[in-house]
Amino acid sequence: MPYNFFALLGRMRYIDRWGLMRNTQVENIQEHSHMVAVLAHALAVIDRERFGGRVDPGQAAVAGLYHDAAEILTGDLPTPVKYDNPAIKEAYKAVESVAADKLLSLLPRELLGEFSPYVREELAPDLLAIVKAADKLSAHIKCLEELKAGNNEFKLASEQTRKALERMELPALDYFMEQFLPAFELTLDELQ
Repeated sequence: MPYNFFALLGRMRYIDRWGLMRNTQVENIQEHSHMVAVLAHALAVIDRERFGGRVDPGQAAVAGLYHDAAEILTGDLPTPVKYDNPAIKEAYKAVESVAADKLLSLLPRELLGEFSPYVREELAPDLLAIVKAADKLSAHIKCLEELKAGNNEFKLASEQTRKALERMELPALDYFMEQFLPAFELTLDELQ
């Protein structure tokens, strides 16, 4: 019996993000998940090396790769819609849970233990905090890139994501924002 889990994951590239916003560059959930994995790995390394954290950077990267996997089946619900109303937020969580279960049902039983925590985001609190920070950081970077391209549609989203990042109170995130985030506002020539 063939299993469809990985073929379905390959379709992440067809699910666009920021559906209510005019984009200069469309971003899909596969691209976003890759960036979240890179950022989660970096935050875990920074946390371990500078602040004595214990999150495994490899686990953080894997969690970032799978953090939006359920959206293959649900699509990306825009944040203003998802969080506007507690009833909508709870209903969407239930939908995401059903989607995660469906996606996991496409794996052989012996592999479920390895994939389930990542797809369902049932992670240790410190690992989950890093992935959530990386997710929000990726969104903020997208806003910066759109602003850099002259798209003021992302001005408020940039301010909101920045404030959300500052409220997280994660030393590794603060360090990243101080040391690495400013470079995302530079041109290619300035980066070299």
